[in-house]
Amino acid sequence: MTGLPQDLRYALRQIGKNRTFAAMVILTLALGIGVNTVMFTVVNGVLLSPLPFPEPDRLVTLHENKPNFEGGSLSYPNFQDWQNLSHTFAAMAVARTTTFSQTGAGPAEQVNGNFISSDFFSLLGVKPVVGRGFAEGEDQVGAAPLAMISTELWRRKFSSRPEVTGKTLTLDGKDYTIVGVVPANFHLLIPGFRDSDVFVPIGQWSNPLLLKRGAGLGIHGIGRLKSGVSLEQARADMAALTNSLGVAFPDVDKGISAQVVPLKQSMVGHVGSFLVVLMAAVGFVLLIACANVGNLLLARSTTRAREFAVRATLGASMGRVMQQLFAESIVLAVAGGAVGLLFAVLGTRAALSALPAALPRAEQIGLDRNVLLFTAAISLAAGLLFGLAPALRISRRPLQERLKEEGRGASGVRHRVQNTFVVAEISLAVVLLIGAGLTVRSLLRLWSIDPGFNPHNVLTIGVSLPPSMMNANPGKIRAAFRNFDAQLASTPGIRAVSLLWGAIPFNGDDEVLFWAEGQARPSNENDMNWAIDYIVEPDYLKAMQIPLQRGRFLSNTDNERAPAVVVVDDVFAAKYFPNQDPVGKRIYLNRGDGQLAEIVGVVGHARQWGLEEDDLQSLRSEIYIPCMQMPNDFIAMAPSGSAVVIRTDDGATGIEETIRRANAKMSSEQAIFGVVTMDHMISQSLASRRFVMILLITFASLALVLASIGIYGLISYVVAERTHEIGVRMALGARPADVLSLILRGGGKLACIGIAAGLIAAASLNRFMAGQLYGVKASDPATFAAVSIVLMAVALAACYVPARRATRIDPSEALRYD
Repeated sequence: MTGLPQDLRYALRQIGKNRTFAAMVILTLALGIGVNTVMFTVVNGVLLSPLPFPEPDRLVTLHENKPNFEGGSLSYPNFQDWQNLSHTFAAMAVARTTTFSQTGAGPAEQVNGNFISSDFFSLLGVKPVVGRGFAEGEDQVGAAPLAMISTELWRRKFSSRPEVTGKTLTLDGKDYTIVGVVPANFHLLIPGFRDSDVFVPIGQWSNPLLLKRGAGLGIHGIGRLKSGVSLEQARADMAALTNSLGVAFPDVDKGISAQVVPLKQSMVGHVGSFLVVLMAAVGFVLLIACANVGNLLLARSTTRAREFAVRATLGASMGRVMQQLFAESIVLAVAGGAVGLLFAVLGTRAALSALPAALPRAEQIGLDRNVLLFTAAISLAAGLLFGLAPALRISRRPLQERLKEEGRGASGVRHRVQNTFVVAEISLAVVLLIGAGLTVRSLLRLWSIDPGFNPHNVLTIGVSLPPSMMNANPGKIRAAFRNFDAQLASTPGIRAVSLLWGAIPFNGDDEVLFWAEGQARPSNENDMNWAIDYIVEPDYLKAMQIPLQRGRFLSNTDNERAPAVVVVDDVFAAKYFPNQDPVGKRIYLNRGDGQLAEIVGVVGHARQWGLEEDDLQSLRSEIYIPCMQMPNDFIAMAPSGSAVVIRTDDGATGIEETIRRANAKMSSEQAIFGVVTMDHMISQSLASRRFVMILLITFASLALVLASIGIYGLISYVVAERTHEIGVRMALGARPADVLSLILRGGGKLACIGIAAGLIAAASLNRFMAGQLYGVKASDPATFAAVSIVLMAVALAACYVPARRATRIDPSEALRYD
């Protein structure tokens, strides 16, 4: 090692004298290292780095498992019992997402909010940047109206003034006193909670069902385990607790159990598998880059054979020469890593812009110490890996024998390692291309699925009525919504309008419990039948273009004074009325003692849970209920935020601004918010798959380019070494076509071996991708065949250029070649 500094200086001089060669090596490495660093940055930020909370391993999320589905929302009374009676939790809290109409400071504005219990932030260890958090008891029903706000709202509405505490914020026509400001770096994405502008104690929610045991209402929990308590102990504790509640309240809690999930798993569990697949895929790109560089160094070591032999003759040992080669490899690897890190900075920005909007912990993605250590490690590992081949070649034979080499042609033995590298590159490229091809085909299959409605020219909006309507009687609220419908329906460019309460396709679910007429009312709510409920108006079918299969849809006469009616989908009809016509049948909706409603029609099934997930859900039956027939206590909550679905004319432009102008004419305090097209909702439901597809295509394309460069470089090197042989062949009468065929056969043989090896590897590895595919088998013959054809064509094209050059060799010049 005493000569290492000298070897490093000599390596730098060699790079300076062979700049083109060094640039090719460094650029190739930079691409491989750069994409690996980008992918590791994402994986590190999302999966590996600890959550930014004190003792994050003790944090869990809490949900209710019900007979119909797992991971559901929990009722507030159940939460209070869990909080008071559990033995393994240091603290518990709950949250529920909501929206508020914020007025009193300019035009009405809809803001995202969360109802939370008082210890939500303290449980997470989040300290306000200004003011305080909620104190114990301030989340109880009847407590004073208080609020915490986000740093963004503090800046936007209060110019970041420290004296914001004590100021008033008007939400849904009610004044709340601001007590604190939540830090800007606080982010949490779990069921029941989202990043918001306003946080209000859950006791301020005026929903009369809040204190009803058995009403989930979208509430989910979070907990901190006591020190030393394991996850298994907490689950056993909660199992015993929920069993006792089932005995105490059999009508609503029988069959209910608690789901306890580590917070990190709850946040990132759904993305972990595809990030691991992408990390493995990008590792293949680095291996291909190393194989390429190894081939370049092998070729260069052959041209330097005499140099090494002379050094040996002057007294250099074999180990000393190998150390020199490794020093040069490490210098090139470090340079490639440095340039790769620069690529990674730019690539990370591009990746962040392409990340799915719902990817958790995106704010944690960035270059940090772990990323720098990873880049350094793979750079050094790459240097050792691609430097190993030329060092081993030099070590096989005494260096003095190199002085006797004439350099006239190369044997197959000398090319064996280089051929192996090219075969490995091609096989790795095959695996990546097949993975990308399967992902593309899977996404195309998903896009071709009929969602059950026509999403084109459909948008959903949110509307909150003026604050004066928040405490109006139900009759006035119904009249206000009818007026809103009429005003919007008469707006140019709009074909159909319908209020939409309850479930929204691809964006939020709601359920209704029922039992059939003629059956005894089940003693337990969890023993009742469940269905997804869409609370809509008569034009909903026209707006969504869902096919009517039997009977009729809802009409304007199905109002608050008419007998209760519902429409069901074909899944409901097949499940609950098999081989019967459900039209005219009656069911009891779980309201009070049971509200009897007649089924008046059957429509097609709408894929509520998404294009992919809907078939996998146990809860798929759907019921359509008239908006105006909803109970008065439900109508009283509607002014604070209702969804509206709108179908527009083909090619209508500026429709959002048109809707806003029409809304402003009705009331300046009536807020429009959350305008989004149905096409966008469907696209967002596939965002994670699209992200995986884009990255796999990127990695596969890069692998294809590197593999084609590798085979091109090898064939060019072989042609250069066989110049004398080719000249002899042509002097003896070989035609250019014969030479072309000779070279192409050699390259084609390597490509065939590489493709065959890649197909075998892909067949064994793609089972790990099975969970990422839809409607396509991991061993899909069409994808395997297409990739093989494409890669063979690319390989032959890469061989053609040097092969064509070989046909132009002048025999007289070649015979003088030394």
